[in-house]
Amino acid sequence: MSKKIAIIQGHPDPSESHLNFSLAEAYKAGAEAAGHEVKVITVAKLSFALLTSEEEFDKHPPVTDIQGAQDVIKWAEHIVIFYPLWLGTMPAILKGFWEQVLRPGYALSTGDRNQWPKKLLSGRSARIVVTMGMPAFVYRWFYRAHSLKNLERNILSFSGFAPIRSTLIGAVQNLSERQRKVWLDKVYRLGQKGQ
Repeated sequence: MSKKIAIIQGHPDPSESHLNFSLAEAYKAGAEAAGHEVKVITVAKLSFALLTSEEEFDKHPPVTDIQGAQDVIKWAEHIVIFYPLWLGTMPAILKGFWEQVLRPGYALSTGDRNQWPKKLLSGRSARIVVTMGMPAFVYRWFYRAHSLKNLERNILSFSGFAPIRSTLIGAVQNLSERQRKVWLDKVYRLGQKGQ
């Protein structure tokens, strides 16, 4: 059964010369080959300001690239997020993107702040693909994948996404061409499955 899939490219460099872009393109190719419909959001190509106050966060975003991204995420049944690990977490531009997109009334119900908000993005699944310089097992076991868990639990799950799966690709600077191809093939197959 085909799915509507949104790919969110979170690399801060829009030049498309990084492994993250190759991985996202492999996922997209696999998904489209299997009949899934795919839309791509490249965060570094969007125009938006960082939020600096609670008042800004509580407002609806102006008619900008953010509303377009919200429309794509609302359309999607599954989202796939690609980003490189920077200083142990997602790049600042990707964090700023989530702050802009997941506003009250879009990701969570508004109203009485004394009540638990309703998750407005339920019914959607997600996959997070993170590349990093360190070996992936070091990030997962020694550093306990803290930023990945933050994205999974405090951002996506809090908004209603489930299930949320992750793929960690470590030591990317040392990948041989064969290893790189193995990862691209794995991500292609994930795209085919819509996972």
